Amino acid sequence: MNLKNPFLAAFGVGIVLIAIAVAGVFYMQRGARVGLTGKFLKVRLAPLDETSTAVVVDFRFTNPSDVNFVVRNVTVIMEDNAGNQYDGQTVSEVDAKRLFDAVPLLGEKYNPTLVIMDKIAPKVTEDRMVAARVAAPESKIEPRKRFLVRIEEVDGSIVEFSEK
Repeated sequence: MNLKNPFLAAFGVGIVLIAIAVAGVFYMQRGARVGLTGKFLKVRLAPLDETSTAVVVDFRFTNPSDVNFVVRNVTVIMEDNAGNQYDGQTVSEVDAKRLFDAVPLLGEKYNPTLVIMDKIAPKVTEDRMVAARVAAPESKIEPRKRFLVRIEEVDGSIVEFSEK
């Protein structure tokens, strides 16, 4: 074998070894990304008064990573057909139980509420719900474009599930 330039051969071998090392690092870190995947199961609405509506979103999520996902905040957002977004006032678990007792139109409370500091274990799929008060009459919410559930993790990552 006649190598015209041994430096180029050594350089090529070095590049291949570096590429293998980088691929190995990416492979080892494949489950370390914090995040959730999910979908809506059901959205329920009930008027509270002339200017506000109770919204209950039941959803299913999966934590595909190898680390816990710790919830910092959960928000329900209504997006109208014009693209304007309205944040709902999220209800705690205790208040959600009271809401279901006070507003029979919402039906039964099937799932526990996803609340602040909930730890979602790795490789787990769960059904949860979030309830919120949206400052708009039901007649304005019905023709909406969609609802979003935004979940913030304590380390800063944000996940959004969309109704449609």
